[in-house]
Amino acid sequence: MKIVDYHVHSTNSFDGKSSIEEMCQKALEMKLYEICFTEHYSVDSRDVSYGVLDYEKYSHEIEKVKEKFNGSLIIGKGLEIGEPHLKKCRKELDIQTKKMNLDFIIGSIHNIDGVKLRLYMKDKEKDKVYYDYFYEIYKMVSSADIDVIGHMDLMKRYAYEVYGNYDFCDYREIIGEILKIAISKGIGLEINGSGYLNSVGEPYPKIEILKLYRELGGDIITVGSDSHNIETLAKNNLKMIDILRKEGFKYISTFSSRKRSFIKF
Repeated sequence: MKIVDYHVHSTNSFDGKSSIEEMCQKALEMKLYEICFTEHYSVDSRDVSYGVLDYEKYSHEIEKVKEKFNGSLIIGKGLEIGEPHLKKCRKELDIQTKKMNLDFIIGSIHNIDGVKLRLYMKDKEKDKVYYDYFYEIYKMVSSADIDVIGHMDLMKRYAYEVYGNYDFCDYREIIGEILKIAISKGIGLEINGSGYLNSVGEPYPKIEILKLYRELGGDIITVGSDSHNIETLAKNNLKMIDILRKEGFKYISTFSSRKRSFIKF
C-alpha cells in the first residue's frame, strides 16, 4: 500500500513547527509515497491565520523540494482554508486562490461567527454547540469551492472535556444532508488522525459518518495526519486505512492541479 499524507502543515502556517524540507526529508525516511502540504489560509481578519501565509515564499519552497526530492517523493501544494463560505470573504478568497497554482484545497470550520470553537462553546448547551458546528459545515459545503471537508466533526475535540462526545443519531439528519450535497458536488471527505493524539481517541470524523458517506455513494476520501511537526507526520495513517478498508472503501484519493486520482488498497 502506498502511504500518503494529505494534511500537513509546515512553518508557513502560524502553528507549524517544522520546515517543508524537514517534513519532506522525514517523509522520505518513512518511505511515504506522497505528501501534500495544506497550509492554513484565511481572508477573514478575525481568524488567527489571517495574513500569515506568504504564498510566494511557500510556492518557492515547494519548488525547491520538488527539485531536491524529484523521483523519490511526490509533493503537493495545497491549502486548508478556514470558513471558505463566508459571504464577506468569498470574493477576495476567489481572487487570491485563482492566482495560486494549487493541487488541493481542504475546507475546514475552525470558527463560528468569527469565534474560535473552544470559545464559541461558552454558556451554550451541548446540543446547540454540536448542531451549530454541523450547520456551519452545511453552509460551507453548500457554497464553497473545496476538494474535501476537513476533520468533519472537529467540534468534539473542544467539547469532549465539557460535554463528552456526541451521539451520531442525534445529528444524523443534518450530517446526511451535508454528505448528500458533498457527493452531488464532487466534494470528498477527509479522515484525519489527529483525534488519536488527544482525549477524543478516535479519528475525525467518527466511523458512523464514514459508514453513512459510503452508504450514500461517497467514494472520495483523503487520509491526513494534520501534522504540524515531523514527529507526527503520517501518524496513524495506516490505522485509518484499515478503518476505510473495513468499511468497504476500495481506494483513497490524491490530487494534482485539483484533479483527482486514486490509490487502490
